Amino acid sequence: MKTGSYRPELDRESGRIGGPSRARRSKPAPENLIWGRHAVLAAIENGAREPGGQLWLSAERARELEGQIDPARRLRVEIRDGHDIARALPQGAVHQGMVLVGPPLASVSLDEIADPAHGVLIMLDQITDPQNVGAIFRSGLAMGARGIIVQDRHAPELSGALAKAAAGAIERLPCARVTNLSRALEQLSDLGWRAVGLDGQGTETLEEALDARPTVIVMGSEGDGIRRLVAEHCDVLARIPMPGGFESLNVSNAAAIALYEAARSQRR
Repeated sequence: MKTGSYRPELDRESGRIGGPSRARRSKPAPENLIWGRHAVLAAIENGAREPGGQLWLSAERARELEGQIDPARRLRVEIRDGHDIARALPQGAVHQGMVLVGPPLASVSLDEIADPAHGVLIMLDQITDPQNVGAIFRSGLAMGARGIIVQDRHAPELSGALAKAAAGAIERLPCARVTNLSRALEQLSDLGWRAVGLDGQGTETLEEALDARPTVIVMGSEGDGIRRLVAEHCDVLARIPMPGGFESLNVSNAAAIALYEAARSQRR
């Protein structure tokens, strides 16, 4: 960020640095907010995002980023007090002195991540908790997945708490939002993909069900699991063996285990 790219000014009405008074500021829509150091840095470095938007920085973060932001991003940088930033965010949001305000990251088409068929994809069936979805993005990127597939009406936006939990992974792991997951699985099958649904009552263990073929790992919500029609479009339902006898894993933890096993199977 070049010094000339922003120039904090003293607001005459409030006596504060960094723009208009809080009384005249309106809160951006939640889906247009990304906060937290890793999430924001990854977002402003992502060339797939449309240029523009606002970047709120604490004075400390502004000094840290001096000369490091590409002017082509056309970001309007505003220095704000940390408490002022917090007031514009959901309660409890840990912003670390950095917030990006702009449109949500655009999704990709199913074909973009599925053709040609190789590797591992992740499908999330009505998993709506942003923290869990963000953690799954993070595990998917770490384990080399090609992308994530969600249903457009039952999935959180790639912003806010989800982006914070993903720690930048949403910027590097493509996400396809589809209208119907069952039809998406049919399309994937035609392209050469095999669907393995994660189910505590699965007839096979993950190790038995997975192999080196192109694989879609299908995950359902913690309460209801994979819906019936989606499960019927899976080639096999598999379980995670739990010798400890405690059969209740958080969905993001289960996803991490499944993705590790899938990545290992791909190397066979």
